[in-house]
This record gives sequence, structure tokens and C-alpha cells, in this order.
Amino acid sequence: MAVTLESPESAGCATEQGELSSRAAAEAFIGGVCFKLGPPALIGAELEWLTVQGECSASGPSAAPRPQLSALADALGPYAPRSIAPESPALTLPGGSRVTLEPGGQIELSSAPYDAAAQLCDRLRDDARLLRELLESRSIRPVSVAADADRRPKRLLRLPRYRAMERSFGGIGPFGKLMMCNTAATQVSVDAGADRADVTARWTALYAVGPALLAAFACSPVLRGAPPGTWASQRMRAWLRLDNARTRPPVLDWTDPVAAYGRWALDVPLLCVRGPGEEAERGDGAEWSAPPGATFADWLSGALDDEVGRRPDTGDLVYHLTTLFPPVRASGHLEVRYIDAQPGDGWTVPVHVFDALMSSPEVVAEASSIAAPQAGRWVDAARYGLADPDIRACAVALLRLAAEHTATDDAARAVESAAERCHRGRTPTEDATEHLDPRPPEAVT
Repeated sequence: MAVTLESPESAGCATEQGELSSRAAAEAFIGGVCFKLGPPALIGAELEWLTVQGECSASGPSAAPRPQLSALADALGPYAPRSIAPESPALTLPGGSRVTLEPGGQIELSSAPYDAAAQLCDRLRDDARLLRELLESRSIRPVSVAADADRRPKRLLRLPRYRAMERSFGGIGPFGKLMMCNTAATQVSVDAGADRADVTARWTALYAVGPALLAAFACSPVLRGAPPGTWASQRMRAWLRLDNARTRPPVLDWTDPVAAYGRWALDVPLLCVRGPGEEAERGDGAEWSAPPGATFADWLSGALDDEVGRRPDTGDLVYHLTTLFPPVRASGHLEVRYIDAQPGDGWTVPVHVFDALMSSPEVVAEASSIAAPQAGRWVDAARYGLADPDIRACAVALLRLAAEHTATDDAARAVESAAERCHRGRTPTEDATEHLDPRPPEAVT
């Protein structure tokens, strides 16, 4: 369940050379590569942290310089991603997690897939502990916050993908660079489903529960550089505002996600057209671009022959799919992207929540029914969080449903505790702070 889309040697809709013969072939290819069918069994997760180098500052957890890329590469050694160490073997950590780096220096662990959420959490927790130890060898610290309240956005990675992304989003507003450089998430991945009907049910449920669970785990009220406004999740505000065509598919109208995702993806504007050769992925001088407003479908149809000089192949299509950022992304499995990075080890709770809510067709159906009245309220959830009484009630009901269907007693207690926290209207950060300080809230000044 790696987060990177895998391109199959053959998807039944491409020629031997990997060419795409028509729009219908491209849509069929997307359906095959983005939705892998089979009995749901596996779960995975990705964790992101902001990073700082040097002494802690009393003014804020991220009020310290971003690490030098050379220091990150030295600290990570054989685990360093090739984006910062081209000759690195890029080994996985002992628990199976892969280390990657985001544009602003955020560090990310992408787990291996496991058939039990408890095992996933144990392995990922061990890998996170080792990662912290590696980073500390060069005075680098991961910071468990979802939005950078202290530093202005600054892009460290000079790859052409990120230059193209910054240029494209910069023409829309300030949120693109903020998202790229100053936010961090907890992502959970689950299998797509046994067949198309099962995929539809699971996809629908993950979108329906999204606003309520976004609010339940929202903990990024401050993002330096964001326009004025009070938001429970500034991180999700950034995602929702940076590029609507790329981040907000019309899923409420989709009765068959496998087919609809392909149609939507082809009509999303191109972020960029890659240059030739592997070195272009790493080179500092390469510039990737695309004709403004042109979609992948335009490129496929020949409308960009003069500008691009060639038609796209399946590799170009797979790359285009990685430039789409909906709240739930189809990557072979279903990748839930709407949860803020959680304080400490709090990320284990949403892992258990999604594992439980996807545990059987009956639970999936009940979760969808509970969440239906709040489905689509993404902006309200990001803005008001648990302060909205209807969203809060929905979040509590979903968490209590999840607590009833977790795989272990420990997970049930953790999820029930989250439900109680939401019932009280408290954020994960407030709850974590309360547990760290034995004094009652009114005694803390």
C-alpha cells in the first residue's frame, strides 16, 4: 500500500509501447491503476512532521531555522531519500517505513501495509523513534504540529516538480506555498474494495465522514502567512483554497467512483509536462511547465501538439495522477488526506478509527448513514471545527461507532477517549496539553 502510484506493465487499454489510444483507453487505465480490487485486508499510514535545526525556542515549537538539506542527508544516512542524496540506497527503516521529504523540509514516514492496525502502529511508532534518533545526531528535531505558526514558507527542495507546483499555485493565491512548505498531515490508507459496488460504498463513506472527522482531529488554528481568519484547521483551509479543480472533485454526484475518477482526472489542468530523462527529476536547472489551463484530455486529443511536441503515454498519465490532491485520493488503495498531523503519538487514534469504520460492509453503511447530513461541509468543518454543534455531534457518533468496532481493547479505549474529547469540544492539542499539565485548565495561566 505504498502511496506512490504503480504503473502496471499492462492495463488492457494501452499499446505495448505504453501509448494511450483514446480518452476511453485513458479512463480505463485510470480505473485499473487507481482502484485495485480484492477483499479489503490492509491498512497503511503516512506521518509528516515539520523540522527545525538548533536550539528550542520559547516563542514557539517551530521557531528555529529549517534544517540544511546536507544535514538531513547526513543524519538519515542510507535511509535518505534520493531527492536530497541522489546516490543514496534509500533503504526502508526496520519497521518497513520509507523516508521522504516535502518541499519545506517536512519529513515523512510512509509505512508498509499491514493486516492489523495494532501492528501498523507498533512498527510505525518504532520507525518514528529511530527517525528522531537519526535526526538528533545532527541537532534536527521533528515537530508534531500540523501548521507552522512561526516561520514564513520557504521551499528547500529545488526539484522541477516543486518549482512547477509553486509557480502554478502562486498564480491562484498564497495557499499553495503555505501548503507545500508549512503544513503536515496524518494520512491513512485502506484497500479500495472487493468489487466495484464495495469500492463505491467505501469511497462514499470516506467522503461522507470527512467533514466530521476533519473537525474531530483539527488542530492547526495558526498558520503564519495565511490571510486573516479564524479556522480550526488552517492546514485544510490551505488545501481547500489552493486549486479547486485539483483538490475538490464533485464526488457527491458520483455513483461509480471507478469511472468518475477517470473522467475527473483527465479534465484537471496539467500541473506540468515533465522533461526528458531521469536527471530532470533531480536537476536544479530543469523547468517543467504546461500551457495554462490545458488538461490531460487536451494533451491526449492532440490539442497541445504544437506546444508539447508529443502525445502523452501511460507514464505521463501516472505522473499526472500524482499531481491530484483530493481529500481522498485513489492510488490503488484509498488514501485519506484530510486529517491534521496529531500531537505526539496521537496519530494512532485516526488509524484505529478508519480501520474500525472500514471493518465490514455493515459498519461502512452505518458510518455513511450517520455522516450523511454533514457530508460536503468541508469548509465549515475546517473553519469552525467542533464549535459547530451538528458537526461535533456527528464526530462523536462516528467515533463511538468506531470504538465499538476496533480490533483491540486498547484501541477501543483510545477512540472512546477521543469521542469524549470531542463531546467536550476540545481539540487534540488541548487534550494533549491537559494530560501533560496536572493542573486544571482554569489554573493554567
